[in-house]
Amino acid sequence: MNTPAKGKGYWSKVCHVDLTKGSVEFEEFPDSLYQKYVGGLGLGAKALYDHIPAGVDPLGPENVLGFTTGTLTDTGSMFSGRFLAVAKSPLSNSWGDSNCGGHFSRMLKKCGVDALFFHGAAPTPVYVYIDERDVFIKEAAELWDKDTIETETILKRAHNQKEGARRIPQVACIGKAGVKLSRIAGICTSQGRMAGRGGLGAVMGSKNLKAVVAAGNLNIQVADHERMKQLTRDFSKRVRRHNKSQKYLKDPLLAFSGKMLNLGVFVRQPALVWKLMLKKYGTCSMISMSAESGDSPIKNWAGSVKDFPSKKYYQISADKIRSYEVKKYGCYSCPLQCGGIISINENHCIIPEMHKPEYETICALGDLLLNDDIHSIFKINDAANRAGMDTISLGGVLAFAIDCYTAGLITKRDCDGLELNWGNSSAIMRLADKVMDRDGIGDVLADGVKLAAERIGAGSKQFAAHCGGVEAPMHDPKFDPGFALTYYCEPAPARHTVAGMLYLDVQNLESQFSRAKKPPMVTTSRGKYNSKGKAEAIATGIFYKMIVDGAGICLFGTQIGADLPLCEWLNAATGWDLSNDDYLICGERIEQLRHLFNVRDGVNPIRDFRPNPRIYGADPVKAGPMKNIQIDIDSLAHEFYDEMEWDYSTGKPSSERLMALGMEDYIR
Repeated sequence: MNTPAKGKGYWSKVCHVDLTKGSVEFEEFPDSLYQKYVGGLGLGAKALYDHIPAGVDPLGPENVLGFTTGTLTDTGSMFSGRFLAVAKSPLSNSWGDSNCGGHFSRMLKKCGVDALFFHGAAPTPVYVYIDERDVFIKEAAELWDKDTIETETILKRAHNQKEGARRIPQVACIGKAGVKLSRIAGICTSQGRMAGRGGLGAVMGSKNLKAVVAAGNLNIQVADHERMKQLTRDFSKRVRRHNKSQKYLKDPLLAFSGKMLNLGVFVRQPALVWKLMLKKYGTCSMISMSAESGDSPIKNWAGSVKDFPSKKYYQISADKIRSYEVKKYGCYSCPLQCGGIISINENHCIIPEMHKPEYETICALGDLLLNDDIHSIFKINDAANRAGMDTISLGGVLAFAIDCYTAGLITKRDCDGLELNWGNSSAIMRLADKVMDRDGIGDVLADGVKLAAERIGAGSKQFAAHCGGVEAPMHDPKFDPGFALTYYCEPAPARHTVAGMLYLDVQNLESQFSRAKKPPMVTTSRGKYNSKGKAEAIATGIFYKMIVDGAGICLFGTQIGADLPLCEWLNAATGWDLSNDDYLICGERIEQLRHLFNVRDGVNPIRDFRPNPRIYGADPVKAGPMKNIQIDIDSLAHEFYDEMEWDYSTGKPSSERLMALGMEDYIR
């Protein structure tokens, strides 16, 4: 099927599987395409733009679902274990991509392809197996009702016995949420890592595709092996610096740090502290700090730390979560290991093994619902992992339902007998199960808050905290105005993992790219909420993240103060001689192409992705650190459109900008 490519870090080949026809084809791309779009996300954007017609139903057979590896995946670089699931999103009806870790990306690349795309829809349930020699479409009727962990276990056992297998196969699959076409369904791998955002699990379910098994044995070759080794060795040393200092971190100190962020003067955040937080706790280190600083949305974006004070958030915070950790977990090539495996054996809560819940999950199922019952969060997290459901969106629909209930818009009878009061953990768990099962009121909620509000009516729209149909993440743009831009104007709306002002604090982009401005060491409240200059800074951060996603690198690797040598790694892997600024142009091409995918469909973010007023403070909270703060998102959005040279009314990029980027083919 394949002969190993020599010395460029990528295979120049992708695989297309037509599930309707039951056929497999390979497509080869020239080196020039990779030099323009890097690979990874850029490759996915190019393929989907070429293969998905305008106006298709995201849950129809004409949609295309892709899995893309990174150009740096399996090359000897670090933090390079990420893959992207890409498709037209059924939640936003626009471009959709979702980033995920684990070990699937490496194994897929070892099959001798850079990406795998699924077209059409199988007539009956199937899974697809791929290695370096073969691609098979196999019957999956017996797996269709299995949860994600059962599915992965069965498929690994079945395919780990093949003759000549030297590595454990890796599986990406859906659970009942994807099978039932819930628009907040994700794709699960490594028994709990989730490509959760945008409802791409529902796209997989609509294709009758239960799972993908990757079991490759090929090793990619790089252009300059010695240079790659040296870069990685030096970077590894920098990552290990000061790691012992993590012992000084405790929940009270993190909470105090959050309070200090609201004294009216904002100091540039140190990357070292973030690294130590990730190293010791993982992302759950943010619970106390984010509650006190105003970063965490509370009570469905209408409350504050006054509603969820320390006596409550300490019950679900970092030290509490870490007390259940039995071992660290790291994705492929990760020197940090921010993940963890926990075990719970307490009254009414027995879970032998589960991935430690991330900050987003804890906040969405905790602060957002005024729920301080840690056992309920563990149970819902385990159930959502098995069902293959995005916990950010799940928390959002639960909060929406509680708001509707307490406002009298839905009744106990409407809710199948549940008393949906804030912090009622028993009712919250039962409602979460109903959403995953599409049972009763859960069927109303299973497609996200935007559609739920349309179904309930009666003024419930005010409680639907979404951006373009996608539930907002657990970071308040009133705390970091950079998120107001990415939630509102990104091709995939409500996205917190692209760029933000705090990201720019810790990424040190000014030392890597000539157009990147140095963030101020000290900012007053007036400077923080002044829109001037923020669009340019965030645009640079977005372009950088596009390179990161093209390379298959983890965002956290860029934020820990170790000077991740992204562009140097890419040159060593590929043999290119591109400058850092050249790569930033590649990043903009990826961003523009994702945006063009939407423009072709008649989607204009400034019109179609406007956030719920609660999110940016048009309906401001009355207490806490974000009291009476309102983000001027219109000024921010217009400045961003000016920066990107997008037309306000149509969203179309200017012909001059596309020409300058070498994207003449996309001028209409």
